[in-house]
Amino acid sequence: MDVVAAYRHCEEITWAQARNFSYGIRLLPPDKRRALAAVYAFARRIDDIGDGTLPPADKLTALAGARASITALAGGGTPGSDQVLVALADAGRRFPIPLEAFGELIDGCEADVRGTSYQTFDDLRNYCRCVAGSIGRLSLGVFGTRDLATAAPLADALGVALQITNILRDIREDFREGRVYLPAEDFTRFGTALRPNGSGWPAADPKLADLVLFEAQRARDWYSRGLGLMPMLDRRSAACTGAMAGIYFRLLENIAAAPELVLQRRVSLSSGQKAMVAVRSLAGTALRPGRPGRPGPPRSTTTAGAPR
Repeated sequence: MDVVAAYRHCEEITWAQARNFSYGIRLLPPDKRRALAAVYAFARRIDDIGDGTLPPADKLTALAGARASITALAGGGTPGSDQVLVALADAGRRFPIPLEAFGELIDGCEADVRGTSYQTFDDLRNYCRCVAGSIGRLSLGVFGTRDLATAAPLADALGVALQITNILRDIREDFREGRVYLPAEDFTRFGTALRPNGSGWPAADPKLADLVLFEAQRARDWYSRGLGLMPMLDRRSAACTGAMAGIYFRLLENIAAAPELVLQRRVSLSSGQKAMVAVRSLAGTALRPGRPGRPGPPRSTTTAGAPR
């Protein structure tokens, strides 16, 4: 199969569907840009299965098929006529991409299909490592680094930060779909819960805003840890990472500034704002925000532990 056409197909998927990541991916040199587009295209396929309209049993079957195809490819198998796999196979020959990390992304999507909830932050962190840390490690294979043993955990940490941001942004829509990602222990700590209003959306509660602010600070701490990766990357790879992380960090700052809004509407950035973050990332200035506030002690109970 025509590898050039396969890469073009992956880039078309990326530019059409990677509403945040595409701003960073475009900053890479052509060979890395094509390889990361191939990584994104297969990750998008997995996500689309998990978020699609198939019955749960059929989703699990489809995810098993995706797992089998990537396991075969990672083991040196041929991609057949699947354009995304053709591009991914070529990218894997050119760069040390840990294709087996896609298996962790599939693990996370399977947890979504099964409706898994999370009792502790450790539970949630493991989920975040699966669905987002895996992408960080896959991307690091494209970027390259001289010290993979040090860089990989940092890429993983940045993925955790991005996923917590995603969870906060989507808390309203996820609840309507029957998904609650924030840890049960944190709801208990703040003496609150997600409850439906008359329309099926989560009901407003000031304590929920405190919880969101707490989780935003937690995400910020993970950004601080993960951004230690930046000096370990070449300039264009660092710019790509800075653009992607900067867009999500700017989104997190908006959530922290008005945490009650995530229960009212989807908080987002405009295309112009995203483009500005991408431009600033080339100068290394995409991540210079103020520090969001930290919530006070939970007001509803004296037995809850201090927020971590």
